[in-house]
Amino acid sequence: MPTVLIVDDEPNIRRMVGALLASESYEVRDAADGVSSLARTAESEPDVVLLDLMIPGELDGLATLARLREAAPDVPVIMMSGKAGLSDAVKATKLGAFNFLEKPLSPEGVLLALSSALELRRVRREARALREDLGLAGVMIGSSPAMDRVRALIDRVAPTDSRVLVTGESGTGKELVAAAIHSGSMRRDRPFVRVNCAAIPRDLVESEMFGHEKGAFTGATDRRIGRFELAHTGTLFLDEVGDLGPEAQAKLLRAIEAREIERVGGGKPIRIDVRIVSATNRDLERCVTDGTFREDLLFRLNVIPIAVPPLRERPDDIPALVAHFSAVHHARTGRRAPRWTPGAFALLASYRWPGNIRELANIVERLAILHAGGDVDEARVRAVLPVDGGARREEPLPDPTALDQSLSDTLDTHERTLIVRALSAAGGNVAEASRRLKTDRANLYRRMRRLGIPVGDE
Repeated sequence: MPTVLIVDDEPNIRRMVGALLASESYEVRDAADGVSSLARTAESEPDVVLLDLMIPGELDGLATLARLREAAPDVPVIMMSGKAGLSDAVKATKLGAFNFLEKPLSPEGVLLALSSALELRRVRREARALREDLGLAGVMIGSSPAMDRVRALIDRVAPTDSRVLVTGESGTGKELVAAAIHSGSMRRDRPFVRVNCAAIPRDLVESEMFGHEKGAFTGATDRRIGRFELAHTGTLFLDEVGDLGPEAQAKLLRAIEAREIERVGGGKPIRIDVRIVSATNRDLERCVTDGTFREDLLFRLNVIPIAVPPLRERPDDIPALVAHFSAVHHARTGRRAPRWTPGAFALLASYRWPGNIRELANIVERLAILHAGGDVDEARVRAVLPVDGGARREEPLPDPTALDQSLSDTLDTHERTLIVRALSAAGGNVAEASRRLKTDRANLYRRMRRLGIPVGDE
């Protein structure tokens, strides 16, 4: 149940708005002044704050807004006032207000503003989870020359507003590079919104990117704010951008060129100010040659290219990564981290890591669970990561002449083995595994369910 904190010195406003929100299944809390609102926020962070501009006391509305943004930067604040001028609205916006409602308030206006604010709250949480993905919390680990070059390029690019295309194999940490670019930019205090282009059904791309109006199509029961609007004044991260279909590519190109979008079912353009950072593990130049990606869109996205090296090209970083992932596991579980021997590190360094850092993180977590507080030597690494000449040893495919299974069961066994191998090589990433198997993602999901293979990233 979403929580809304109403901050207004007028008891009638708090009572009326509170009753409206309670009837819509919101949990409502209130405060009569800025100081008490900060105390209520410290007790339990709300999902959204409705804040009156003209509250009396030690802190007025703008001062309270500034303090709330410091104390709870992910919480959207909607300002309310019946006497505000344009200058007040501009000041509130610069201080980070999400929206500005004029009194007398309308139920429709309040509910619509709250719905949009909650969507922003959701994507801000996603962004925070993204930065904490694999326990990295937005930090790129490693001091190899390859990573030093990446950091140096990020430092030069981040303060600009140039579009960046981050390339690299699956699991190399492209999303962390995007987060670092945002953190080093002038937009660092504004939204960082991620769109996984590979995960959006093709018939919903326009709605997800640009939003839709109520009734725009069957099932559109409410207005939806798209990712472009949510990222306004911030950074929009288009992950797996190479997976967009032709129609979505055309609409993305128009949005970039015009700097405006239009919601599905909407009648007017909406100006947007976003910095676009894209990422892909595909060779987009080859995709252009193959006719699956627009050349003009590639030119727009690839103003500054940043290539993230695979883990096999930076083996010197493995000890630091292992130490970091071990510490993260300890912080999450409280269990003692294992001690890693030089032989264990040597074996890890000799492996080619087809799943890159994501695969390494999974291996470290597995060993940290199995040998908490103990020694992890070469033998224990080999037990969870069999190697043969630097590559994972694969079990042989079944010999049909030596089996008493039916043809159907034999084919299922063969198919299951191929899928498990592809998932392992892709570090568990279904989109990457589907590309390796030369099938589409939806088909691979159906086959995994039929064969009883766990669907981990659905």
